[in-house]
Amino acid sequence: MKKFFLCLFTLSVFIAFSNTKDPVTPNQVVKPLNSTSYWQQHVDYKIDITMDVNNYRYTGTQNLVYTNNSPDVLHRVYYHLYFNAFQPGSEMDVRSQTIADPDDRVGDRIGNLTPEEIGYLKITSLKQDGIILNYDVVGTVLEVQLNKPIQPGEKVTFDMIFNGQVPLQVRRSGRDSAEGVALSMTQWYPKLAEYDFEGWHADPYIGREFHGVWGDFDVTINIDKNYVIGGTGYLQNPNEIGHGYETGKVKQPKGDMLSWHFKAPNVHDFTWAADPEFIHDQMQVPNGPMLHFFYKKTLEAEYLENWKKLQPKTVELMNYFSENIGKYPYNQYSVIQGGDGGMEYAMCTLITGKRKFGSLVGVTAHELAHTWFQFLLATNELKHYWMDEGFTSYISDYAMDAVMETNKENPAAGSYRGYIYLATSGKEQPLTTQADRFEFNQAYGLAAYVKGEVFLAQLGYVIGQDNLNATLKKYFKDFAFKHPTPNDFIRSAEKVTNFELDWYLMDFAQTTNTIDYSVKAVSDKTITLERIGLMPMPIDLTVTYTDGTTEDYYIPLRMMRGKKPTTATTISNWAWAFPTYTFETSKTIKSVQIDPKEGMADINKENNKFEM
Repeated sequence: MKKFFLCLFTLSVFIAFSNTKDPVTPNQVVKPLNSTSYWQQHVDYKIDITMDVNNYRYTGTQNLVYTNNSPDVLHRVYYHLYFNAFQPGSEMDVRSQTIADPDDRVGDRIGNLTPEEIGYLKITSLKQDGIILNYDVVGTVLEVQLNKPIQPGEKVTFDMIFNGQVPLQVRRSGRDSAEGVALSMTQWYPKLAEYDFEGWHADPYIGREFHGVWGDFDVTINIDKNYVIGGTGYLQNPNEIGHGYETGKVKQPKGDMLSWHFKAPNVHDFTWAADPEFIHDQMQVPNGPMLHFFYKKTLEAEYLENWKKLQPKTVELMNYFSENIGKYPYNQYSVIQGGDGGMEYAMCTLITGKRKFGSLVGVTAHELAHTWFQFLLATNELKHYWMDEGFTSYISDYAMDAVMETNKENPAAGSYRGYIYLATSGKEQPLTTQADRFEFNQAYGLAAYVKGEVFLAQLGYVIGQDNLNATLKKYFKDFAFKHPTPNDFIRSAEKVTNFELDWYLMDFAQTTNTIDYSVKAVSDKTITLERIGLMPMPIDLTVTYTDGTTEDYYIPLRMMRGKKPTTATTISNWAWAFPTYTFETSKTIKSVQIDPKEGMADINKENNKFEM
């Protein structure tokens, strides 16, 4: 199980470039205040930084225009200072050293960083509409007292001067990774915290993932001319840069620095990576985006070959996700060697590069899928991590089955086994647990990746696979470029099916109730089933008769208020409050099997079959 768990944590994200405009359509843009019951904040960043590659320190300015689309008056704002986590004594450091099963990539490494190796973000000046503000740095959060409250519908401008130091690579971000990538610049800038219908989300950075405000980014990175950058956004000055971006004659840089200018429309984060040894390849997706690949030319021959072979597979993956969820809306996407495993970001991902081919395709599939389940359907990853990781695991498992032509009967079967292990381990916590509050790292990983995947796969058992496929497309259509919640997803499923499904969300995601149905008794032509677990489910049943024939039965769940499409014989529904259910067959029974295709996450399959 340890190996299985570690594999889960190697999954993550991507990066992209082009100098064309982004094709975000008008119906994807959130309407202004008071035009709809749904609202979300908006922020426009203009950032200019200069990186010193000798000591990995940088200085920067940030101009931020914030639009308060909420109905509330805001008296303060918060920024995330994520790099401050990489200091001895930080919450991330202490948590890693006190949790029973720390992430091997972190362990006690933060506590052992020297002053030259730590990360930090320091604010030199912060103004609101030209007026100097007071603020406090509290770990990884900047608490800002406003000069004047921000009224509903009002725009304000924040101007900041800041400086930072890139930490030695520990978790996701950093310099000098284990594979020798110079800079993995994730969560590198002071990032305004999200404010939504639940209030502020100024969560400290302890180890999990993120939440951000939708907006437009205009970023200039001044860096040594020998470095190649891949990341979020469209490069605005390719003919000044070269490095595989140029469309004509490249201008010679003045001095030792190049200024890389990027724009990224309608995203909620900005990431980049840089290295002087990056190879930059491109491959066009027919009727889709340009794919960019960045990986070190010093990789061993086997790995270099795998990165070449990865490129057409990424085209296939992009097409699979666009066809089965919704069309990728940007003009480019980048896959970049960097980070410490795999992690998703806006229009790109960072993945480690020294991988066997299957692993390289697998991590790319997972991180690319995150473009839909997180960077377009932007759930709060600290609260609804299972919608991020679980839904991504589900669709990437099916995509891998398709592009690698493995033809598995159930691509999600491994997650069912992992969930049953979790549910019977005594360590499970409900999926409403805040991501940092899990007692065990393993329990978090299994909850997020495995139970989250089973939530989606098992919903296909409940409502029918065609209905699940339609639900995913409706969910994307209704909530792309927004911040959906679990209820938004389940309502999409209800609108597709006209079923009542709140019970499914509540029992499987908001409790640790388990599913356990058994064949209690069989006699001649009579079958009695029993519900042992607390969670209700509709039942698929196969009966084999003594004459050798078989018959499939479907028992609807009464509280579902509907029946899935099926060719099975549908009989009367089963109300949850009744612990047993008895019905008659037309012929003498030889054997009975509950859920023969194992679409239900029943924790005890031994009592699912009865033979006379």
